[in-house]
Amino acid sequence: MRAAPRVLILVMLSAVLATAAQSQPASSPWFDPSDPGRPTPQARQALALLQSAASHGLEPQDYQVQALERSLAELQNGAEPAARERFAERLSAATTRYLQDLHRGRIDPRSIHYRFSPAERQPFDAAAYLQQALAGSGLAAAATAAAPQLPLYGDLREVLAQYRALGQQHPAWQRPLAPLPAAGKGGRKLESGEPYVDLDLLARRLVALGDLPASPAAAGTDAEPAQRYAEPLVGAVRAFQRRHGLGDDGVIGPATLAELQVAPAARRRQIELTMERLRWTPLQLAPRMITINIPEFVLRAYEVGPGPEGAIRVREEMRVIVGKAFSSMRTPLFDETMRYIEFSPYWNVPPSIARGELVPRLRRDPSHFEQQGFEFVDSASGAARAGGPSAATLDAVLAGQLRIRQRPGPRNALGDIKFAFPNSDHIYLHHTPSVDLFQRERRDFSHGCIRVEDPLALARFVLQEQSGWDEPRIREAMSAGKSATLKLEAPMPVLIAYGTALVKQTAGPVHFFADIYGHDRVLDQALRQRSAALAKAGAAQ
Repeated sequence: MRAAPRVLILVMLSAVLATAAQSQPASSPWFDPSDPGRPTPQARQALALLQSAASHGLEPQDYQVQALERSLAELQNGAEPAARERFAERLSAATTRYLQDLHRGRIDPRSIHYRFSPAERQPFDAAAYLQQALAGSGLAAAATAAAPQLPLYGDLREVLAQYRALGQQHPAWQRPLAPLPAAGKGGRKLESGEPYVDLDLLARRLVALGDLPASPAAAGTDAEPAQRYAEPLVGAVRAFQRRHGLGDDGVIGPATLAELQVAPAARRRQIELTMERLRWTPLQLAPRMITINIPEFVLRAYEVGPGPEGAIRVREEMRVIVGKAFSSMRTPLFDETMRYIEFSPYWNVPPSIARGELVPRLRRDPSHFEQQGFEFVDSASGAARAGGPSAATLDAVLAGQLRIRQRPGPRNALGDIKFAFPNSDHIYLHHTPSVDLFQRERRDFSHGCIRVEDPLALARFVLQEQSGWDEPRIREAMSAGKSATLKLEAPMPVLIAYGTALVKQTAGPVHFFADIYGHDRVLDQALRQRSAALAKAGAAQ
């Protein structure tokens, strides 16, 4: 993962600005032809549109709104035609860039995500789109149509407005919450019935965030402030924990306290970054598809209704285990098509795991080979080779002459089923014998592939339209103990996405997740660099 190169950003900006300037029509739509010094209502609409860019998670200053407003005020006091022409060019360039940013995003995702592979998209000519809007439906309607036509995007825009209303310096976050009471073995936590010096501040934060109803009973009254942590505060903390991917036991420990300390401005930025990702994340590739949201550790299998604003109906939802946060093991972001299922699969141990983990383990403990059901395979012919681990065979593995694979069975690392969508990173979905890990709150334990909690439910969804594959037959194939491959008659898109803010249902609460891979941090840095470059380019005009 790498930050967007500053040079690349400048080159992209120059291209956008040049295209926008060249698109300026012979007769400007921004001034009244009968009174060249008077701006048209469209000019004022364009400035209002740019000023409201923050409602979409964009930065108004990226479009030089204040400078354009000052120029317009000066023009109304009388100006030379050349000054009006310069203003018209700048307003056209800014509005074109706004529509482009709104539709396609401000950053090329390939510049910040290693091996990112964006989906094919319909061409979008922002300059031509602007001219069509000026000649027809109007700028406001054009902006609405240019934004991602996803229910989730609209839901996030609504909660963004709520978090923007909390302001940069909300009184409930002017100071940190006090340390938690001491617990056993040097730990700290707050449980129901215990006293806490900051109950009032805690209540005010939960009221501001919508987890606690605004009422005097929430934390006592001004005359009688609450003395102990109890209902309804405990219930509000449970709601807060559910929204932040934490166990909802109502106990405030270090993890819950850390989330409570996060200011609304930081949450607002999470929403803005997720909205930015939605501009280049294809959530509606097909009528039926599968999406994994890495920070949430959740897979959803859903159906998409007809039309550009088709409702997404979740049919299956389950926990997943994703790649470790170490850079070499992170699950990559991409979309590919699931083409086949393997029942009772072999696990071909990746060379990196064989070299770094398995071969050293087998040198220390050769019995592990038979206990786990491993066997050697000739790399050239693909034929299994009899015999256990020896210095010679393990050296042959390191030299690439032999491979190690695990036979189907109860100890197989892939469990009893594998969902394959061929890709250059060799990532797939599979079950696992280590089912206890699904109960963890944070679930980044794999080497990159994605383990699914309920493979039977996922198989039912994938094979729903495949004749003859009902649940009994699926169970039989999963338990057969003999590897078999089933080609899908209806291949299905699989999208591996990354969003740390999510509204799970319309009008529902917003959920936040930890930025486990640091992708938000990198995207935020790239966007700030872009804004700085735009400001520098604007000052030079």
